Amino acid sequence: MADLKDSLIETETYEDCPGCKSAYLSRKGARAPNKQLIYLGLLVLCNALPISSLYPFLYFMVKDFHIAKSDDDIGYYAGFVGSSFMFGRFLTAVAWGRVADKYGRRPVMFAGVISVIIFNTLFGLSKTFWMALLSRFLLGTFNGMLGPVKAYASEICSEEHQALGVAVVGTTWGFGLIVGPALGGYLAQPAIKYPKLFKNTILDRFPYLLPSLCITAFAIVALVIAFDMPETLHKHEKSGMSYGTPEEKVSLRKDNIDDEVEKGSAVDEPERLQHRTNGTMSKPLWRNWPLLASTLVYCIWSLHDIAYTEIFSLWAVSPKSHGGLSFTSSDVGNVLAASGFSMLVFQLAIFPPLANFLGPILTTRLSSALSIPLVAAYSYISRLDNFWLWVAVLSASILKNVFSVTTLTGSFLLINNSVTQDQRGAANGLSLSIVSLFKAIGPAGGGSIFAWAQTRKDAFILPGDEIVFFFLNVFGFLTVLATFEPFLPRSTNKLKTNMPSMVQRSQSLDRHH
Repeated sequence: MADLKDSLIETETYEDCPGCKSAYLSRKGARAPNKQLIYLGLLVLCNALPISSLYPFLYFMVKDFHIAKSDDDIGYYAGFVGSSFMFGRFLTAVAWGRVADKYGRRPVMFAGVISVIIFNTLFGLSKTFWMALLSRFLLGTFNGMLGPVKAYASEICSEEHQALGVAVVGTTWGFGLIVGPALGGYLAQPAIKYPKLFKNTILDRFPYLLPSLCITAFAIVALVIAFDMPETLHKHEKSGMSYGTPEEKVSLRKDNIDDEVEKGSAVDEPERLQHRTNGTMSKPLWRNWPLLASTLVYCIWSLHDIAYTEIFSLWAVSPKSHGGLSFTSSDVGNVLAASGFSMLVFQLAIFPPLANFLGPILTTRLSSALSIPLVAAYSYISRLDNFWLWVAVLSASILKNVFSVTTLTGSFLLINNSVTQDQRGAANGLSLSIVSLFKAIGPAGGGSIFAWAQTRKDAFILPGDEIVFFFLNVFGFLTVLATFEPFLPRSTNKLKTNMPSMVQRSQSLDRHH
């Protein structure tokens, strides 16, 4: 019986399959793919920078468009510009995820980087509200690489390095969402800040072009780097299979042969075996409750996070008489730069062991819960002055961004743990599409609430900015609630693979021997 099984086992590797060529990266016991993770982090940073770089100067940009009837209305128009990117991504993210599952992760990465080069530059050249709105919408439409990138992070790492791989994505994503505003704050309106250098130049005529040009230059570097990144999608023209490493395929074939020998069935029917293995690997995404529950956590928190990002900048630059901090865009840049550095250190040094120890569910739950009392304290910070104001703002911003990126990274792990590799691109594309709708609502809703809050500074209940931070905490509480059963299954704590575990396969072979 053993001789019969051994004669039927066949190592199925294909020289023309890019997934087989890169499978050594994710084999059990493999080292962390540091080079690939660094490249991946740079791509994620290229994707994140243009999303948030506009927030410190968006208030002034909309004011320069002369579309708002009064300063109190600027928040409404700023919200629409901030939301247009996410609305465009909502319309196309699922399609980009399917492209990634059919043709590979790299083509989608290339398209995303090229979209940043073209449309982010056009945004910096905008002289009207509608041009700014359209360029941001097109940037979101053609930039669908975040979903495939999250799938890619899991596919280049062995099981013991999963938390590190996803942490790199979450860290660089959160870092980009913080460094982006810092970049925009420092470099917007250079002719006003640095008149000796930029007065009567093209950057005087286009005061918001310099941040876009810097991001475009970085995107060109990322485009070159992308050529050196291996493809992870398996493409087997001979067998039609697109899953697993060569080592996993041998073990899977052993298990299936064991079953066939026990049943006395014919073992020379590759079509039936292929149908059986492929047919039991996955189910429609809309019927995968762990995926939908994980996506719900991701969506609720992302709405909170994107609204906070815009509200913080609007609140910080608004006058103290309106409950703000009277900061300049450079002041906002200083705060966010400090927050970004602290968050980077935390995510790379502390998050991986923390997530491995607590698991993604508890990690996500704790970080979102701790942000609630912190956000509630924001409305009292504006009452401080000078030194203590800066101490409070810096401390609160650092803690808030650490909690935010930890929650986001935890939700990335939950989503990847909910599906097998053959559906990971589509699953991340689906979650990205849904979350983009939430993120489209976030800036528009946050800007509207902020503008409304300016009209009720003397209200008896939650006056002024207190109502803004109260709404943020509502979504923080809903995120915490969504991490409990029966909403979120415990199965999302562990990565789901296409194959039985190595231990299960070994035990199966031992039983039959």
